[in-house]
Amino acid sequence: MIYIENIFVCIAIPMLLSLFFTEHRQRVFTLFVVAGMAICLLAAYVSSFFMNYYQTNATTTMIEITPVCEEVMKLLPLLFYFLIFEPEKKQVTSAALALSVGFATFENACYLTENGASQFSFLLIRGISAGAVHILCGILIGCGMAYVFYHRWLRLTGTIGLVGACIILHASYNLLITADGIWRRIGYVFPSLLILLLFLARHLLIPGILPSEARQTASSEKLE
Repeated sequence: MIYIENIFVCIAIPMLLSLFFTEHRQRVFTLFVVAGMAICLLAAYVSSFFMNYYQTNATTTMIEITPVCEEVMKLLPLLFYFLIFEPEKKQVTSAALALSVGFATFENACYLTENGASQFSFLLIRGISAGAVHILCGILIGCGMAYVFYHRWLRLTGTIGLVGACIILHASYNLLITADGIWRRIGYVFPSLLILLLFLARHLLIPGILPSEARQTASSEKLE
């Protein structure tokens, strides 16, 4: 029997102790990593509760229940952080990524404890698929909230839309990996491919679309 609470305590305590000797940004990042692990632990209980309540099997739960529970619960610490501390845009994105990293890391740690670590190729696939889908959702929700929360008329509808998009992505991944043949292979690679495309879009497209002040600053730097 796997006691995931013990795994959480074992991993979280050293990270929490490190907070006494870290600066503010590193401290916030570490806290959200621990929060992500805690959300992963709680999401397992919530998903199990709804699985028993609706009497669904493991496949139905993974496709219809788990994505909703996990993505909604991952949003709650971000909402608390934004509404209470009112961070800058970059801090919101960093916090969302840290939350996703903690969630994916703890989920993989529990999986390794239960299934072992003998098959390197399978674990590599899991890292670029199951782990990557949480990072992908973290990127979307972090960048999205950094935009919508600074436009009051978009806060409610924008947040709902972002969570809905993350749920659809997560559920699509879970649906693909339950299929056979090429669809499963597509499910394994599409989270990492989307992360790569977002990275390229950020560095290739966004620098060409700068506000006027940024363009003036860049042009002055070139002249100097």
